[in-house]
Amino acid sequence: MFKDLDPILHSQLRLAVISLLITVKEAEFTFIKEKTGATAGNLSVQVNKLKEAGYIDVLKQFKDNYPQTICKITSKGIDAFEEYVKNLQSYLHK
Repeated sequence: MFKDLDPILHSQLRLAVISLLITVKEAEFTFIKEKTGATAGNLSVQVNKLKEAGYIDVLKQFKDNYPQTICKITSKGIDAFEEYVKNLQSYLHK
């Protein structure tokens, strides 16, 4: 039987963000924007959806008088990603 895929992670950009954060644990918004090739507006919307789901924490601060946004994966986000990958593999091994 095929397992349901997490609709939060099934979005290409949200999956890309979580995949990046799985490897680096936390990253600046500008780094994620650069790596994903997303527009700032679209990335902002998707980051908020991940935050609302509890998959990431978002820290807004200032660094050298410039605003800085840090995204950090949560344990819930790690669990969700691992479950997503496991469920996706069930589609490949049928």
